[in-house]
Amino acid sequence: MDTVTHFRRAASNPEVPPPSRLSVAAMKPILLQGHERSITQIKYNREGDLLFTVAKDPIVNVWYSVNGERLGTYNGHTGAVWCVDADSGGPGDTRHVLTGSADNSCRLWDCETGKQLALVKTSSAVRTCGFDFGGNIIMFSTDKQMGYQCFVSFFDLRDPSQIENNEPYMKIPCSDSKITSAVWGPLGEFIIAGHENGELNQFSAKSGEQLSNIKEHTKQINDIQTSRDMTMFITASKDNTAKLFDCTSLEHLKTFRTERPVNSAALSPIFDHVVLGGGQEAMDVTTTSTRIGKFEARFFHLAFEEEFGRVKGHFGPINSVAFHPDGKSYSSGGEDGYVRIHYFDPQYFEFEFEA
Repeated sequence: MDTVTHFRRAASNPEVPPPSRLSVAAMKPILLQGHERSITQIKYNREGDLLFTVAKDPIVNVWYSVNGERLGTYNGHTGAVWCVDADSGGPGDTRHVLTGSADNSCRLWDCETGKQLALVKTSSAVRTCGFDFGGNIIMFSTDKQMGYQCFVSFFDLRDPSQIENNEPYMKIPCSDSKITSAVWGPLGEFIIAGHENGELNQFSAKSGEQLSNIKEHTKQINDIQTSRDMTMFITASKDNTAKLFDCTSLEHLKTFRTERPVNSAALSPIFDHVVLGGGQEAMDVTTTSTRIGKFEARFFHLAFEEEFGRVKGHFGPINSVAFHPDGKSYSSGGEDGYVRIHYFDPQYFEFEFEA
């Protein structure tokens, strides 16, 4: 029987296992053990041959996604690393890696050698960071803490003096609610920022002005990820939902509902599928046995907003999920400190959703 089964069919047929046992990736995952603390973010490069992982320890790891072999580490941070991104210097080429940390710094690394190329000191923790599509401009946001307000800073790497003098070409203050997740929009014209209060903003990367503002979530936005073609993005929120939006207009398109906070959500590059990762708040984890903990990656159909499969594995909430750029596998990073690379079963590719 197909490992991927529509939930309604499962409910009407007693011979079909209950939804919690349905899986879309029954093959044994590749387990990456390179962190001592909870995973904060995982990120594939654009080609998908490399997987970057960061955690609440100072280690930045890079792995071959095909077999889980660790290529190396980027050493220098002295606190938890909250975010990571990789540029695409050209076809099949990742030149630089960007990381942001609770040690009040954002660092630029040479992808191949692991050498630290630049260090930008900040007044508070760096929460989000990212390269624009061309890899020439970086943006990062800092936390509102200890009397310092939240800022988004933009540096043009083609002008070395900006980083040397710690003078971004633009700095946008966010006085109301701190930014908890941010990504570049299409063509590098603006960034999309999610806030602690559930708001979404577009900020121009040229002028810094706020282009639009909406509030569809009632609680903090934990993660934002764009579609492969940059036309849409998905948000993950503490309000137990993930939502799909249009990148340019910020029009709210779809909602995916769960019973737990959603920490991360990703869009498949080849199917109309969404994967969500979440679970309880970290501080509530000890109150639940790992056996009954709902620490599964959950798969929804993009158009029908219905769940069709789950993948178990983590012994704690899932903090970050990412689809491989070819759509044939996905990875998840958890509160348990492990990263798991799951290759989809053949049934997953033949699966047809029954509306």
